[in-house]
Amino acid sequence: MNPATHARPTRRGWGWPVRGGGRAAHVEPGTAFAGTTSQLCGLFPFAVSSGSDVRGVPVGRHLHTAEPVGLDPAHWLRAGLVSNTGVWVQGQPGIGKSSITKRMVTGLVGFGMRAVIPGDVKGEYTSLIDGLGGTVWRIGRGMHTLNPLDAGPLHHVLKQAVGSERQRLTETIRARRLSLLEALISIVRGRDADPTERRLLGAALDLASGADEPVIPDVLTVLTAGSGPLQAIAACAGPAEYRRLTRELTNTLGLLCEGAIRGLFDRESTVTADINTPALSLDISALDADDDEVVAAAMLCSWAWSSGLIDATSADGQPRNVVQVQDELWRALRVAPGLVEKSDRITRLGRHRGVVSFQVTHSLDDLEALPTESDRAKARGMAARNGILLLGGMAEKELDGLARITSLTDGERSLITSWAAPPTWHTGRAHPGRGKYLIKSGQRMGLPVALTLTRTEAALYDTDQAFRRGAVS
Repeated sequence: MNPATHARPTRRGWGWPVRGGGRAAHVEPGTAFAGTTSQLCGLFPFAVSSGSDVRGVPVGRHLHTAEPVGLDPAHWLRAGLVSNTGVWVQGQPGIGKSSITKRMVTGLVGFGMRAVIPGDVKGEYTSLIDGLGGTVWRIGRGMHTLNPLDAGPLHHVLKQAVGSERQRLTETIRARRLSLLEALISIVRGRDADPTERRLLGAALDLASGADEPVIPDVLTVLTAGSGPLQAIAACAGPAEYRRLTRELTNTLGLLCEGAIRGLFDRESTVTADINTPALSLDISALDADDDEVVAAAMLCSWAWSSGLIDATSADGQPRNVVQVQDELWRALRVAPGLVEKSDRITRLGRHRGVVSFQVTHSLDDLEALPTESDRAKARGMAARNGILLLGGMAEKELDGLARITSLTDGERSLITSWAAPPTWHTGRAHPGRGKYLIKSGQRMGLPVALTLTRTEAALYDTDQAFRRGAVS
């Protein structure tokens, strides 16, 4: 047999000389072009979005390019990438929303910011704040108390202020106190105070503010006494008619002192603040098992006190940026109509003060649970105003709600839903969405990142300790 007749065809520069081998009689030579990556990157058909600037808190590696991704809302604002420093964090339970939020808090404190956790419902930030060398105040029965009318650190700033600045701070403190009183009344009675009651509250608060730091019983005493200005506002003929017209308002304030939250917010604060502390948390986890009304009151009081701390931080002559986390936000706002607007008034005075805020939620359905369509619309607007979104795994129906806030491509939607649930029922498999997030801002392509925790972080950020403690082998 002649071996030459059975030799395998040799490869030529223009294909294989066999059927289907792609042989071509003539191949045009390629044309070489030179250009910068900025000019020619769009000609490459397999281009993917680039990662963000590495500068910032390292939040993981890009899932497609493996390059490190950094996130610093303050830097992004200075660079013109975002218009505000609000961060919306959303995803189903267990995918690591708290982990990436705590990574950001840790990193931003390392960059020189101060961390403030106003109303930690589950106490899950306590270990982190302790680890950062900060201060944790535990609020509850038999623990620390928080006076809703306490100006906090602003009180000391007010003493040193003069002229127009003193007047501005005085009005700021009064506005926050009055808004908080109105919010607490809405929580207790389930509806807003009417205009006459609001004027009565304001006048009673002004009269009670003769004290250095008034408490709610002081306001109640003034309101019950019914001095001339109060009777004029009530437009009543005499003391008996005044008591009848103000009976519901005085009884509502009385419930704040004698009802389910007695002993928590009706006396002087035992909470104090060192504005030089690197981190501070108001831990209200002792109240987590109470009715929503109690938790909502605790959260609103904590937010107001923390806003005073933030204002004092910016007014002490040595301003320091703040990173603030609001978790379980909607648990407070769904208790009574109008609380969305009132909470906004309580905290809005701390805006434009160098605050990076994180708002964490499981689902946009939380917005739909608010009492009125007006509240729901305002809450959607509050969510949409955040400059950055951190999205974890979630179901397809959740993405339909997110479409009101940001646009998602089909690829981004598929990626997020693929992180939503484990592919099998077998144990020992890591949840596919654990530690994976899509960073969105405006109409830009999202940055899909995978976060890997260090051993120290895994211990500090663990939110499943209760189940591990109760595990049996």
